[in-house]
Amino acid sequence: MIFVTGGTGLVGSHLILNLLQKGSRVRALIRSESRLQKVRKVFSWYVTDPEAWMNRVEWVLGDLNEPTTMESMLEGVETVYHCAAIVSFEKRNHGKMIRNNVEGTANLVDAALTMGIKKFCHVSSVSALGKTKDGEPVTEDISWVPSRRNTGYSQSKFFSEAEVWRGVAEGLDVVVVNPSIIIGPGDWTSGSPAIFRLMHRGMKFYTNGGNGYVDIRDVVDAMVFLMEEERFGKSKNQRYLLNGENLTFFDLFSRISKIYGKPAPKYRTPGWVLSIAWRVLAIYALVTGKPAQITRETVASAMKVTLFDGSKITRLFGFGYRPLQEAIEHTASIYMRENP
Repeated sequence: MIFVTGGTGLVGSHLILNLLQKGSRVRALIRSESRLQKVRKVFSWYVTDPEAWMNRVEWVLGDLNEPTTMESMLEGVETVYHCAAIVSFEKRNHGKMIRNNVEGTANLVDAALTMGIKKFCHVSSVSALGKTKDGEPVTEDISWVPSRRNTGYSQSKFFSEAEVWRGVAEGLDVVVVNPSIIIGPGDWTSGSPAIFRLMHRGMKFYTNGGNGYVDIRDVVDAMVFLMEEERFGKSKNQRYLLNGENLTFFDLFSRISKIYGKPAPKYRTPGWVLSIAWRVLAIYALVTGKPAQITRETVASAMKVTLFDGSKITRLFGFGYRPLQEAIEHTASIYMRENP
C-alpha cells in the first residue's frame, strides 16, 4: 500500500493517477470530500472513465496537524509520498504556513518512523535551496542561508525538509525532490496554471525576470522512478533538483500566447511600478480581508532571473525530461478544451 498526502493538489492528483496506472494500491489523505472534485477533473484530462479510477483510491479524511491519527493512517503502508503543503506569499499567512508545513511534516516523519515505513518521498521545492550570487545555476549542493529576504514559503519548505533529514538521521530512508516552477494543468485560479488563464485573456505586460520550469508529468515520473526498488538503494537519502529548462518570463509568456493565437506581451513593467502596486494591494487586502494578487515577494521573484540545474537525476540514472515546449502545449491545450 502507498500513502499519498496532498492528494487533491497539482502534484498529488497527478501522482495518484500515475501510481494507479502502474497497478499500485493507493491510500490518499484529503482534508474534505469537497476537494475530490478537483482530482476528478484532473483524472478526466487523462482517462475516459475518471470515476472508475477515483473508486480505486482509498480516500481518508484527516489532517497532518493531528498526530494522534497519523499512525492508524499508515497501517499496512510501505511507501509514503508527502506532497501536502500550503503555498502562500502573503505575509499574514507566514505563521500559519510554517506551522502547517513544518509541524505537519514532523508529525508524518514521526509516524513513519514508528510504523517502520520502508520508503518515504518528500516533495520539497527549489525554494528550500540556497541562492547563487554570480548568476550560476542553483544545484542540490547550494545551501539555504537564513535571510530576511527569504520568503515565508521558502522558510517553510526549508524547515519542512529539515524534519525529513532529521528522520533520515533516525533511520528513515528518504528521497527528496526539489522541483522548480511546475508547468501542468490544475486549478486555473492559482499557482502556475493561473498563468495560462491570464495569457488566454490576453497579457500585455511582462517583467525582466526568469526562472526554471518542469513538466508536472516529469515531476511525478521522477518521483516514482527514484522510488522504484531497483534504484532506491542508490537514490535514497539524497535530494534531486527537478528542472527541465530555464526561461525568461517574456519567453514563457510569448510561447503560451502563440499557442492561443494572441500577440506576445508588449510592455515591460518597470520595477518601480510593481513596487507601488504591491503596496497598494497590501492596503486593499488589509481593508477587505481578500488575498493580495501581488505581494512584495512575488514582485521580487518577477524581477529576478534565477537559473536551475536539474541534471543530477539524468547523470546518475539516465532520467530524461520532456521538452518544456511540450509541457506548455499540453497545459494550454487542456485549458482551451476547458475554456473554448
